[in-house]
Amino acid sequence: MAASELRSRRYDAVRAWSAFVEHGDDAEPLVRPEILSSWTRSEATVSPDVTEAPLADESETESIWRGSPLQVAVESVEAELRRTAEDGDLVVAVTDPQTRILWTYGGRVMRRKAETVNFVPGGRWDDQSVGTNALDLATRLDAPSMVFSAEHYASIVHNWVCWAAPVHDPVTGVELGVLDLSTTWDRTHPIGLATARVMARLIESALPPSASGGGPDETHDPGLVMTLLGTAETRLDGLRLLLNRRQTEILALLAMHPEGLSLEQLHASVYGDQQVTFSTLKAEVSHLRSALGGQLSSRPYRLLMPVATDVDHVLGLLRRGHVAAAVEAYGGDLLPGTNSPALGELAEYVAVAVREALLADPQPDAVVRYSELAPYDAEVLEVCLARLTGGSGGRAHPAVPLLKGRLAVARR
Repeated sequence: MAASELRSRRYDAVRAWSAFVEHGDDAEPLVRPEILSSWTRSEATVSPDVTEAPLADESETESIWRGSPLQVAVESVEAELRRTAEDGDLVVAVTDPQTRILWTYGGRVMRRKAETVNFVPGGRWDDQSVGTNALDLATRLDAPSMVFSAEHYASIVHNWVCWAAPVHDPVTGVELGVLDLSTTWDRTHPIGLATARVMARLIESALPPSASGGGPDETHDPGLVMTLLGTAETRLDGLRLLLNRRQTEILALLAMHPEGLSLEQLHASVYGDQQVTFSTLKAEVSHLRSALGGQLSSRPYRLLMPVATDVDHVLGLLRRGHVAAAVEAYGGDLLPGTNSPALGELAEYVAVAVREALLADPQPDAVVRYSELAPYDAEVLEVCLARLTGGSGGRAHPAVPLLKGRLAVARR
């Protein structure tokens, strides 16, 4: 997003906040409905001049975190969370269901800013404690949420933008907390919300088996099952495989080519023009063959077991015209950040296929779901609203206010 657009968006947010907080004016036309509702809750319990979030008891917070499923999951993917924070100069936070922060990690600049407002373990970030913020909205709505600049009720975080996504137990569906990414407003990026969602799913994929029996480490699906959209997870006969990024890419390419690939074809698909030797690729394939119990042949390289991917599932649903189901199954971009040229092309193809299907058949619930992953795709929202409000003369669809709010954000 251009700097001038961001400044204009920030100006609009400050104007709306001032109308609500300083003058008592009606801010309804100026902000999203969920922001206005949160401002109203915040106004009843906290001053907009609050200087920091209240802190819960330190020993109690530590006892809740220590040994919890969230701690186990976060520690197993901590390297990825830290890398995300450092690369984007973000602060990453994980909360409990009451929006109390249990764990944080920050880039150099944001870490200092976070500490000054108690965006630290023990900090209570429900809106009744510190005003409107993305952590509270994601917890309350059980959906990915963004709060930009002066959409925050407390002026201490008007210089922030926050994206948060709920973390669920994959077996029971219970909300365990949220994953939040925060940085300064001028570093707002269109993929911020999608990144928060990806990080939340990454944590979910690393959770230990739930108390309800079974869990993310064991399923009953035979063969190889790969999740590639939004985040990566691979299971063989129900057991999760621990693979590095490159191994996942190689396996994904083989899954997409059941007929097999020669060494040269696989090398070009994985590395493109990068100066990487064939022996490096052979070493990765050797590791994969071992992880797959030998079920990977050579000349050509080909998988020797049943294979299912969420990519094939989504594309199959689209081919059969099941747009809503396809969007529900679509977790986001295919292996975000991949530098494999073949997977990059496939990622673009899947993203375009989902978008084109929605433009042709803009089902409201599917569009709302899609807007969580692509919050700045105004055209899909416009087409859906036109379909819902154009000339029917009937009662407005209940999704219209939410869609209008999402469209206002997308146009900023």
